[in-house]
Amino acid sequence: MKKLKTITVALLVLIATMANAQTTKVNPATSTITWVGKKVTGQHSGTIDIKEGTLLFKSKKLIGGNFVVDMSKIIVTDLKTGKGKEDLEGHLKADDFFGTAKYPTAKLVFKTIGDKGNGVYIITADLTIKASTNPVTFDLNVANNTAKTTLIVDRTKYDIKYGSGSFFSNLGDKTISDNFDLAVVLQF
Repeated sequence: MKKLKTITVALLVLIATMANAQTTKVNPATSTITWVGKKVTGQHSGTIDIKEGTLLFKSKKLIGGNFVVDMSKIIVTDLKTGKGKEDLEGHLKADDFFGTAKYPTAKLVFKTIGDKGNGVYIITADLTIKASTNPVTFDLNVANNTAKTTLIVDRTKYDIKYGSGSFFSNLGDKTISDNFDLAVVLQF
């Protein structure tokens, strides 16, 4: 009975908080995600499209957010057509990387938000890539209808182990870093 009361109170607080909240849609056409993946012999970079997303505000303070990324739209920008671009894009979409035929989207859902002041928030979110969900923490700067962040993602936590020195030995100069970097600019 005590547990039921606690759950009821928590739900009432959540409903009251959401009642005064403003949901703001992110504009996928003007928002960007840029990625960088590193390997022993260099790096590659590109973009991924945002399919949809929302930020939730209460009294102009960020209180929530969730996003869907279209992994089938992963693009390599550092290589030219006919010079390896199509091969790398195909490999990134293949099962040993993001498996976009089976997992066409990735998801990010804010779980906790700390206000650091001056439009800067520390976010802990659940990131789902393929069939795996793991927490990620990052700072998000919000100003003038724009939210910006950079974050580092450990791909091996999402069952993307191809070329990882953490799982395979004798890779030499074929080793690919477990981490990839994301620079995100959300326009709303």
